[in-house]
Amino acid sequence: MNSDSDLQIAGDLFEVEHLLKPPREHPETVAEFAGLARSLAAERAGWEPLVRYDATTRWYHRLRIGPGYEVWLLSWVPGQGSGPHGHGRSAGVLTVLAGELTERTRRGGRVLAPGAQRVYPPGFAHEVVNASLEPAVSLHVYYPGLTEMPMATPADPAAQGAQAAPAAPAAAPVRAGVPGPGSPVLPG
Repeated sequence: MNSDSDLQIAGDLFEVEHLLKPPREHPETVAEFAGLARSLAAERAGWEPLVRYDATTRWYHRLRIGPGYEVWLLSWVPGQGSGPHGHGRSAGVLTVLAGELTERTRRGGRVLAPGAQRVYPPGFAHEVVNASLEPAVSLHVYYPGLTEMPMATPADPAAQGAQAAPAAPAAAPVRAGVPGPGSPVLPG
């Protein structure tokens, strides 16, 4: 009679190269995109010098573009918010790097502290605000890259509105913190 304790493996499975998958150059799964966001968040010296704070509008900077995805860095001074919005056909990962952000959905609100990560599917709608007294910084990964941002009604942040704010095409140049024609109004 065999039991799990009777099972023994001869040799090291990791030495059998045909059983190992080659590492991917770019993320493809939700878990890999969340891992990309965590690894970029951990590289504080890579993103912190880029951050700017703007009292009139949320500042944003495209940090990276890959095949089918883009990564954005945003800053939020106290009181700034995204407005209720969706992300069109894009899924996303939001990671708080510094400060606190409040996410509001039709189910209620939650405070996101540094290190907090939210993964959302295409069509998900929310509003993100800096309701604290300190500035905040967040990292956003969109896959596919963000091409639209349907605005929701203020009374129901989870309801998709009829209006859509177009985002810049993935190849469009975006200068850090300087919105131009066709620049995205990035969600939080």
